[in-house]
Amino acid sequence: MRPKVVITGMGVVSALGVGVEANAAALMHGESGIGEVRYLPTARREFPVGEVKMSDEDLCRSLQLTASPYVSRTNLLGITALREALAQANLLNHPDLALVSGTTVGGMDVTERLFPEPLPAGVRDVHDCGASTDIIADYFGCFNYTSTVSTACSSAMNALIMGKLLIESGERDIVVAGGSEALSLFHLNGFKSLMILDRQRCRPFDRDRAGLNLGEGAAFLVLESEASAKQRGAEILGVLRGVGNACDAYHQTASSEDGEGAYSAMAQALDDAELSPFDIDYVNAHGTGTPNNDASESAALRHLFGEKLPPVSSTKSSTGHTTSASGSIEAVFCLLAMRHGFIPYQKEFQNIDEQCVTPVSAASVLQTELRCVMCNAFGFGGNDSSIILSRYE
Repeated sequence: MRPKVVITGMGVVSALGVGVEANAAALMHGESGIGEVRYLPTARREFPVGEVKMSDEDLCRSLQLTASPYVSRTNLLGITALREALAQANLLNHPDLALVSGTTVGGMDVTERLFPEPLPAGVRDVHDCGASTDIIADYFGCFNYTSTVSTACSSAMNALIMGKLLIESGERDIVVAGGSEALSLFHLNGFKSLMILDRQRCRPFDRDRAGLNLGEGAAFLVLESEASAKQRGAEILGVLRGVGNACDAYHQTASSEDGEGAYSAMAQALDDAELSPFDIDYVNAHGTGTPNNDASESAALRHLFGEKLPPVSSTKSSTGHTTSASGSIEAVFCLLAMRHGFIPYQKEFQNIDEQCVTPVSAASVLQTELRCVMCNAFGFGGNDSSIILSRYE
């Protein structure tokens, strides 16, 4: 029999704020952290972004680190979120922890800062994704296992899936999993070249949606076997009940019209959780705001749930698309929704699109008991993932 995988800690930093409580309050009030570029050194100021409202220097001071051109913002955001998760789980001094982190940008902001001058040898030690995970882990000194997942926008969610598998296989009792991603010029210019950036705040599932807003942030969850959590006397915040991952390989960047990969990932997660579609009380959609993604995800949701579609919303309308970190950030949001009894809603939504599901767009359903929620994260190349979180009984 597989061990139950529970959650005993969480930490998050996003455009909505630093820390779990700040993000919870902002979500409940329908606030948005999306606005004009402030910290990213770009001339493309016409595109709103969801930046964390702290400079690199501010983040370094809060972590008692020395600011340097060699310090990556990805790492600073990751350390900030991870510190909160470890503290909540009372694991800051635990000697035997595993870290699985998702990122795609890694330390690219450092490389961009120094380019086009000849890059010093030290840049090689901070640039790639695996180095980012190791630097985050080294700050704490309590991790003897690290692994990095880089599958674009499903990276952090796939890190959670890997963490669950490590615990169920008996390899580990405790795995800290999530992801971190800072905005970069590569990021912004790359998505601009795809012509999928909105010049206004994004409007997922809206008839007049015109693209996404990029965001940044980090979130980590402490995953633990139920037996380990009970032995430590840890507070159990929820259960990672089911996971699913599929790759339809339909297109390098676009989603398939019928949402084949998304449907398969969600169906796998339900099967893994031993639940039916009728057990899901809320879906935190991938919901980027691009015409293609939202129509494709809507097709998959309708295929899975039929006429009994649960409430759906996209929190990217508040944070921007945090790309590789989105899966863990939104998993934290789902846990907060369950614990506080509310459904995150989209203030920016106005116009129904018959091709799309209609998201929750008003605060009238805030007081809602949620027992099981689904969270989606879909990456380029059709690498689609879905998880189901539930209350701990």
